[in-house]
Formats: sequence, C-alpha cells, structure tokens
Amino acid sequence: MNTSASWPTLSLEEAEARVLGIQTKLHRWATDDPDRRFADLFNLVCDPAVLLVAWRRVKANKGARTAGVDGQTAFYVEKIRGEDAFLAELRADLKARTFAPLPVRERMIPKPGTGGKQRRLGIATIRDRVVQAACKLMLEPIWEADFRPCSYGFRPRRRAQDAIEEIRHLAARSYEWVLEGDITACFDELSHVGIQDRLRQRITDRRVLALVKAFLKAGILGEDGSQRDTNTGAPQGGILSPCSATWPCRSLTSTSPRSGRRAPRPSADSDASRARPTTESSGMRTISW
Repeated sequence: MNTSASWPTLSLEEAEARVLGIQTKLHRWATDDPDRRFADLFNLVCDPAVLLVAWRRVKANKGARTAGVDGQTAFYVEKIRGEDAFLAELRADLKARTFAPLPVRERMIPKPGTGGKQRRLGIATIRDRVVQAACKLMLEPIWEADFRPCSYGFRPRRRAQDAIEEIRHLAARSYEWVLEGDITACFDELSHVGIQDRLRQRITDRRVLALVKAFLKAGILGEDGSQRDTNTGAPQGGILSPCSATWPCRSLTSTSPRSGRRAPRPSADSDASRARPTTESSGMRTISW
C-alpha cells in the first residue's frame, strides 16, 4: 500500500475514506488466508490519514476532557498547540522511533453493584491515546477475521446484550444449559507474554509489537503520586485495553466444541447476573464457575 499521502492537506472525509479502504483490504486478506501474518503495519499506523482519524475519535470521546500525566487535554491540543502541529510532531516521533508512552494516571472510581468496591482506571495522555487508536484501527480488521460469530465481547457493533439475546434464541430451540464463567480481575491479570504471543500469530512487524509492549509496560502514576511498574494487566479505560483482553480470550471460542454446541461470549469480564433472568425465564439451566 502507498502511505505517502500528503500532510496535513487531507480533509477528514478523505482520511476516513482512505482508512476504510485500508481496513477493508486488511480484513479481506486476513479472512482469505487464516495463516497470513502481516509484516508491514507500522507505516500504516504512521499514515497521516490514520493519525487524523485516530485523533478525531479521541477528541470526540467524552474522556478527551480528562488529562493524563502531562496535564494536556484535547482542548489544549486543539486550541493551544494546534491540531496540525500536534499530529505532524507525533508522526515525526513515530517515524524516528523516538515515541515513548508515558505512565497512565490512576483514578479510582466506584464499581456499580459491588457494595462500595472500586475499580482502577488508567488515563493515558492524549498523545498516547492517539497512537493507541491508530494501532487499533489497523489491528482490529485483522483480528476480527479470526473471531467466530458467537463472540460478542469488546467487538465493534456488538454488545453483551446481543449475546444474551442469542441465548434467548437458542433457549427456544431445545438448548437446555448455559455455562456461565467470569475471569476474575481480567484487566488486572492479563499476561503480557500471552498478549504478545497471540499478536505474533498474526503480526510479524516488530515495530508494532514493540509499540503494544511499550503501552503495556508504560507504568502507573498512582493517586498518591507514587509510580508503579506494570508487569501484568492492561489499564481499564485504555483504547487498546479491550483489544488486549479479546486477543487471549479468543481461545475461549476458538477451542469451543463445534458439534451441537454454541458458545456466546459476552466479554472477558461480563456481568453474569444480567443473563440469569433470561435463562431462567426461558427454562434453561445455568452452571456458573
């Protein structure tokens, strides 16, 4: 693919069309050849169109008003630094291999339905979020080709509620049992080695693998001001974190028996209580573990 598109003369419409074209090709190649490994994705991540679309998605997210450890918000980037200068500098750092993620800023928020427990959010800098979004734009079409239709968690245009509706559908067609599981502290316990191993099954570009690893190892700046290393896990709230969870969890569906069984997977850490009323009302029996 030609990645020599001019910068910064692309309009958003042109950038989105270009990105969609790249994604379509990547997905088709990955679907046509399940054993294909992609060796030159880094130049696509650095493509001006990809970075522009990634930036606009980050800016449109409600979290854009929240700063990372550098104190910069999307508003600051747009109004003070300037969008074009910000993206041009970011691309130059990526191409020169001088880009390095900063630690995420820790923020504890209430965890609904847990009686006062809290969960940890990791807030990356705007700069890091844009690169993560660019990586996701290029990696997701490849990984989507490997998922089965019964997988719903953290996938585009799919929700946990869709998995529950599939259970309703199957309950009306003689299926009697639901196996319900929960991966404890999924995001906190994700194996970095496992994530990288899964990525290597499809990606051979060492520069992209290094980027993903750098984000996993970026560290955490705690609310108390202390800095901690990250040897396992991926920060909740990170753009790449849901993808990081789905990569190793792909084995939950890829190894499921195919004959006479269906395995809807809501997510790696779904709220199982929402499924129980559905299954009980339909006469299905549930086994939890």
